Amino acid sequence: MRRAERGDLVAIAFHLNRRPIQISVAPRCHLADMLREQLLLTGTHLSCEHGVCGACNVMVNGVVIRACLMLAVQVDGAEVLTIEGLTADGLIADLQRAFVARNALQCGFCTPGMLMTAHELLARQPAPSREEIRIALSGNYCRCTGYHAIVDAIETVASQRRGAAVG
Repeated sequence: MRRAERGDLVAIAFHLNRRPIQISVAPRCHLADMLREQLLLTGTHLSCEHGVCGACNVMVNGVVIRACLMLAVQVDGAEVLTIEGLTADGLIADLQRAFVARNALQCGFCTPGMLMTAHELLARQPAPSREEIRIALSGNYCRCTGYHAIVDAIETVASQRRGAAVG
């Protein structure tokens, strides 16, 4: 991390959605605020701002984190992947299709965070049980759909990726 010349801003450099970024941020600026306000990536949603709802989930160095709790300066030198990056890469196209097919979204506010969590889970555990899916999603709130359809969608994708019959 390097001290910027302008006031109390700090210059940071990191990879965002596989592209190099250099930006100056206030030392106390949260990652979610930087993504939304400075980089205009609004798929990272803000809701509780206490790290309990999962709406602000992003991946930092391959691990899903709460962007409302992490300071932007903490990603200096890191790899950050947002929902926009996952979508652009096509890495979650099957999950997105399954969420629609299984009616696993209504308002869509929680969906980016849910998809980030599901992506991380399936990368780590290609054949999760329904209970493992529920545990992985336990840090994500959905106020509209309930969780059965979301679990169904993730279970469907896990089965499809393994070439198994889908129920």
